[in-house]
Amino acid sequence: MRNNWAVRNVKVDDKFWTPIQNLVLDKVIPYQADILEDKIADAEKSHAIQNFRIAAGEAEGEFYGMVFQDSDVAKWLEAAAYALSIRPNEAMEKKADEYIALIGRAQEPDGYLNTYFSIKEPEHKWQNLQECHELYCSGHMIEAAAAYYEATGKDEFLNIMRRNADLICERFGEGKNRGIPGHQEIELAMFKLYQVTGEKRYLQTAQYFLDERGKEPDFFAEEVKKRDWHHWGMNAGNREYAQNHAPVREQKQAVGHSVRAVYMYTAMAAVAAETGDKGLLSACLTLWDNIVNKRMYITGGIGSTHHGEAFTVDYDLPNDSIYAETCASIAMVFFAGKMLEINPMGEYADIMEKELYNGILSGMQLDGTRFFYVNPLEVVPGVSGELPGFKHALPKRPQWFGCACCPPNAARLFTSLGYYAWGENKKTVFNHLYLGGNAEFECAGGIRIACDANYPWEDTINYTVHPTNKSAEFSLALRIPAWSKTWDIAVNGLPYKPEVKNGYAYIMRNWQDGDKVSLTLCLEPRKIYSNTKVRENAGCVALMRGPLVYCIEECDNGDDLSALRLPRSSAVISEKLQHGIIGNIVTLKAEGVRMTSTGTLYSGIPPKSEAAALYAVPYYTWGNRESGGMRVWIFE
Repeated sequence: MRNNWAVRNVKVDDKFWTPIQNLVLDKVIPYQADILEDKIADAEKSHAIQNFRIAAGEAEGEFYGMVFQDSDVAKWLEAAAYALSIRPNEAMEKKADEYIALIGRAQEPDGYLNTYFSIKEPEHKWQNLQECHELYCSGHMIEAAAAYYEATGKDEFLNIMRRNADLICERFGEGKNRGIPGHQEIELAMFKLYQVTGEKRYLQTAQYFLDERGKEPDFFAEEVKKRDWHHWGMNAGNREYAQNHAPVREQKQAVGHSVRAVYMYTAMAAVAAETGDKGLLSACLTLWDNIVNKRMYITGGIGSTHHGEAFTVDYDLPNDSIYAETCASIAMVFFAGKMLEINPMGEYADIMEKELYNGILSGMQLDGTRFFYVNPLEVVPGVSGELPGFKHALPKRPQWFGCACCPPNAARLFTSLGYYAWGENKKTVFNHLYLGGNAEFECAGGIRIACDANYPWEDTINYTVHPTNKSAEFSLALRIPAWSKTWDIAVNGLPYKPEVKNGYAYIMRNWQDGDKVSLTLCLEPRKIYSNTKVRENAGCVALMRGPLVYCIEECDNGDDLSALRLPRSSAVISEKLQHGIIGNIVTLKAEGVRMTSTGTLYSGIPPKSEAAALYAVPYYTWGNRESGGMRVWIFE
């Protein structure tokens, strides 16, 4: 199976996601361009565009920012490419073309492209792959160039990055210089470039970087011996942090930096899908299971600790000192998408949906001008963002970051949703995500399917099938979420009992133009309990409705949220469609209890209880109103 090969084959017209896409197109992408050019007062300085001007010899000054500052521009350009696939925007395209031309002028004659080393340390190129992210920056630029070519047909950017990719291919590989990236990304990019150009050397280089990881002798330890300088002072001996502790086909647990790890797993899945490599696929299945069933938050967040932005151990999922980087959830969407290409299993699409509606969407303020790097599941006033060990878990979204990987990453994902909603093979069209709009397929001689829904607020998704040749025989496979207790399908208004396999309902028929299908899911609110091995959630319950995780905030429930209880006897959870500052959303209400103590620190007198209504809102909306506490897991 393959996902739709271009965003332009899927036109999203969705009551939930189209306003978000429009926000990204009209506000977020222009805002982020102003950030990159340092035009936003009081925001963290970026200097990214100025770095390129200096590298091109068109401005004076010093490099400023992170060693991987170039990647912010790359992700902006990729988001702009997808935005142009959604609808034309002359001003955005002009700015993108200006950036691309500037990048070309900053590129060195041999194809090398990295403003940090061109400006600051030209004598140290390629000497510190562990810390300095030359391959990572090239990877994001290559992905952006491929996306821009597919969106516009213009090849200037693609040609710039092919020169850079060719330099990497010439330098690294069997019988050449040995090397692996400290931050995985180049593997994904080389695979994407192979897909766009058909040049096998790019696929072979992606395979090389995967195959070389974990080999003896340890590359990073050997690299340190060859130089007398460092950038971050990273420990080359911490092989698990770099996913360098074992060859990739032998890795059993998700370890180390969560974003780097899952970017690598995504590349492993992509290569496995292309080449049929059973060893890579087996490792992907094992690593997927470890993440999803032992190392993932209810929101889809991954990475339990801010020390190294990393995975820790099974079932260690603290809610207040959590990391759960927005980029890590985005990486899980990439991983799930590639796993779906190998084998359409509902569990992959379920996780993709969980990430999109919870762990990623929470990373952006509803007005598109503030962003979270960390996505906590519990915020305590006076503790979160202030005390040691909790300073990373901010109670309020900042305008920007010195290390700003997440905001442009979210923008490129939200503008490329069409890649993830559908898939197809010769006989079947798969619907992974319930996005309103139109999608076109090559299956069965050509098909267009229109989808209409008010999901996730309403329970019915409607489809209309339009074969190119008036009729076509194929299967339409609709995902049935694992969370939906009941569901019904109707074809042309009549009940239909499909074959259900691996989380998809297969409707096989000779389709006529205008045939209609409706899928009705169960969106009733439900209580969710954690595995007892997750000690932080002992005695707690969470609320969900459909794919959405809910939370309670102080602005709805008063202060001291830890004093609230939602007893198991509170069986009725009511819902209400509300309109207000956090949009048109369904809120939840449950009859709970508030505990009050004597006021002393310790007492032999148990707390008293009084009835209290608990009001919950979708987790992605938290932090958009008054500042205050928040909890996902509520004491019973």
